[in-house]
Amino acid sequence: MLGYNIYPREIDEVLYQHPKVADAATIGMPDEYRGETIKAFIVPKQGQTLTEEEITAFCAEKLAPYKRPKIIEFRKALPKSAVGKILRKVLKEEETDKNKGK
Repeated sequence: MLGYNIYPREIDEVLYQHPKVADAATIGMPDEYRGETIKAFIVPKQGQTLTEEEITAFCAEKLAPYKRPKIIEFRKALPKSAVGKILRKVLKEEETDKNKGK
């Protein structure tokens, strides 16, 4: 984001506070207008359903407008290392590969 320092961990911690979120990770995505925008990857807890609107409203209560994810993607799982750490770099690479095709 142009002129702002945004730390993914801070946003992730807020997402983990949502009662229906099992796993979450955020990355910066290229954005023509802002320079970079925030994308959140979310894994709902087993048996729970989540909507973009729920996450957006939750983040609006807890984060400054420039820290809120603009893009939300729900997944069944996030890529993790052997010790269980979310591989943010893999998510970033997947997004870069997806956007090359556009």
